[in-house]
Amino acid sequence: MQALVRFAIAAYAALASFAVLAQAYPSRPVRIIVPFAAGGPADIYGRVLGQKLSEVLGQGFVVEDRPGGGSVIGTDAVAKSAPDGYTLLMMSNTHTTNESLIPKKPFELMRDFLPVAPVNYSDLVLVVHPKVPANSLAELLALANAKPKGMNYASSGPGTPYHMAGELFKAMAGVDIVHVPYKGSAGARTDTLGGQVEMMFDAITTMAPNVRAGKLKAFGTTGKLRSTVLPEVPTVAEAGVPGYEATIWLGIMAPAGTPASIVSRLNAEVTKIVNSAEVKEAWAKQGAVPMSMTPDEFGHYLRQDIEKWAKVVKISGAKVD
Repeated sequence: MQALVRFAIAAYAALASFAVLAQAYPSRPVRIIVPFAAGGPADIYGRVLGQKLSEVLGQGFVVEDRPGGGSVIGTDAVAKSAPDGYTLLMMSNTHTTNESLIPKKPFELMRDFLPVAPVNYSDLVLVVHPKVPANSLAELLALANAKPKGMNYASSGPGTPYHMAGELFKAMAGVDIVHVPYKGSAGARTDTLGGQVEMMFDAITTMAPNVRAGKLKAFGTTGKLRSTVLPEVPTVAEAGVPGYEATIWLGIMAPAGTPASIVSRLNAEVTKIVNSAEVKEAWAKQGAVPMSMTPDEFGHYLRQDIEKWAKVVKISGAKVD
């Protein structure tokens, strides 16, 4: 009986300590590592999230861009950080793709990290430089088929949503265009705008202004339905590649071993932020859709996405050079 009482007291004490830990967190600034170059969706929305978390939790949430290695460098830095909630990872479906595209990494996503919360998703848009003599997706496909390996598409690096959208497009459309990887989306975007490469798949959230300004031609968006941001542009599936769909989504993870109480608190606060009227309205204008899940639901989503992109990697034959 005494042993049972001692066990109950110990269990209560443990629960109480978790509750105190969650309430006390954060007591100092928190780093959000973005393993991508500045100017892309992860950087942009990471800063929005950091600002909002700072406001509601009373401590600075500082975004730190650490690009390189197809997101591996920055991600590994988080994996090696103390699991105390003070270093977080701003991740995307680059990470779920890399589980099969880059199997020899110093970390495993579902082993070395804990799911915290998803943030948002957005469609991509296939943009083409005006010098390309095509005015529709059908004409672009005809050009590509007439000259295999004669056209290039840019991406922000191996395994990124921009890269995999291109590889999926190649596989489903049956065209042979050449992948030109950059160290970040800004470089890929700049060279596409400059005509150094003919095309790229880019996030609508960042590319729509260039399309509206006539700097690039938009031949297709990548969602199931037309984008409310570029409603005049057909989907890729609608324009000539039936069944095609690709998006970019973002989320937050923490190093494995981070206390469940801190993960739960972060999940609750991120969920409130992304579902606030202010954020939803602002993101809707940019083409970004908030995502809400519990940590367990997000973990299930991640495992499904890993399986999905493993199939795409296999079908497309995508490789990291």
